[in-house]
Order: sequence, then C-alpha cells, then structure tokens
Amino acid sequence: MQDNPRLGIMLMVATMTVFAIQDGVSRYLAENYNVITVVMIRYIFFMLFVLAYSARQQGGIGAVACTNQLGLQIGRGVLMVAQICIAILSFSTVGLVHFHAVFASYPLIVTALSVPILGEQVGWRRWTAVLVGFCGVLLILRPGTSMFSSASILPVVAAAMMAVYGIMTRFAARRDTANTSFFWTAIAGGAAMMVIAPFFWVPPQGGDWVWMGILCLTGTGGHYLLIRALDATKASTIQPFAYLQLVFASSIGVLVFDDRLDPMLIAGSSIIVGSGLFALQRERQKAA
Repeated sequence: MQDNPRLGIMLMVATMTVFAIQDGVSRYLAENYNVITVVMIRYIFFMLFVLAYSARQQGGIGAVACTNQLGLQIGRGVLMVAQICIAILSFSTVGLVHFHAVFASYPLIVTALSVPILGEQVGWRRWTAVLVGFCGVLLILRPGTSMFSSASILPVVAAAMMAVYGIMTRFAARRDTANTSFFWTAIAGGAAMMVIAPFFWVPPQGGDWVWMGILCLTGTGGHYLLIRALDATKASTIQPFAYLQLVFASSIGVLVFDDRLDPMLIAGSSIIVGSGLFALQRERQKAA
C-alpha cells in the first residue's frame, strides 16, 4: 500500500461530502416512502457494485467470499443494514443535525466495548474521554425535559449498533481480509432486505426514480472513495476527517430541511467530537 497522506485526506473529505449528500437524499425519500423501500433499492445497487469490484480482485469472487467465520460475517452484514434502516428513520424523525450530533459518539462506544469484548487495554485518559463524550450526548438528548422524546433515542441506538458492528469487524479482521468483510457486508445485508422488502415495497413515482438513482450513486461512490482513501494512506491518518460528515450533513439539514441549531446541541456535539479526537490521539500514541 502506498502512503500518501495528502491524497488520502483529500479522498476522505470527498467521501464525507458524498455520504452527507446521500444522507440528505435519504431523508427526502424517507419522508415520502417507507424506509425498507429506500434501503432495498440502495442495497441492490450496492450489491451489484461489490460483486463487480470483487470480480476484479485476485482470484475473483470465490476468493474474496471465502471465509471460515461465515456466521460472524453474515451477522455483521445484517446488523449493518438494520443500522442503516434506523439511521434513515432517524433522519425523518429527529433531523440530520440531531442524528449526526449524537451518532458522532459511536467511536467512543467502540472504545468502551473494546475492553470487555476484545480484551483491549484502555487507560484512564481515554476512559475520561468516553465519559465526557457521553455527557455531551446527554446535553443533546436532555432527558426529563420537553426536548426529549422517544424518537431521540433512535440516534443512540444507531450509534450503539454501529459500535457493535465495528467490534465485530475487528473480530473478523483477525482472519479475513478487508475485501472479504466488505463483500459480506453487502451480500448479507442485501439478502436480508430481499427477504423482508416484498412486504413493504412501494414503487417510486415519477421523478423520485431520479432521487433513487442519486442515492444509489452516492452510496456506491462513497464506499469506493473510502476504499481509495484507505489504499492511499493509513486509517489512523484519515479517521479524524470522518467527523466532517457531521459538519456537511448538518449543513444540509439546516439549509435544505430547516433543521434547528440550538446552543445545547452545538455544545454537546462539540464535546463529543473533541472527546473522540482526544481518544483517537491517545490510541495513536499508544500504538506508536
């Protein structure tokens, strides 16, 4: 693998931009169609992309798909598609700003779960960052006030599911390549959607097929850019720039969907991002 940090960072910024656009399109479609329909169309295109990508790798699809931990890989894929469904539902219930402000806490949840599940060592500084970050989540949710609702929990559930997915991916990486995990993320998730989608299917109308097409292109394009970014440089170099999705998606939420920014939400999201960046820096120092 080459090590070109500048190229990797540029590709990561582009990835976050594309994913933010995808979130905006997903919210528009979720407000007009059920979530299952939206995710099903997106995953069909995603599966086709992954099959084409895998066919170009050494050994073809057979080599990429080969794994001796099939249950784990299928579980990862199903968990990811379920997380996407909850995330898109959150876009239309609490808005892009609220969702991404809370969802930014998922790396901190990964850090917390890595101790009992993976047996990793986490020092007091990173534990402090986790606790401070969760205080930021409470600032955003404000339980016990009129600002809190049952829908407010959805981003927390999505973040927790993403964290568990991250832990499962680390387990899978001990034996399987990144390409193998990428393959089963698409195939297992797509197969799960094919089972349940017929019960919820609502055909898109007129110009909404264009938005469905944009959703497919941004989803697939974002994954491709992320692969390129990881090929260009180390994951630890580009990981901090993942928080740009919060900025880009929130901007779309405010400018396009009239989402509201309030001081507590801004303060909470700032605390979460700051804690996440601190924990990431400590992890990099420990690895070095």
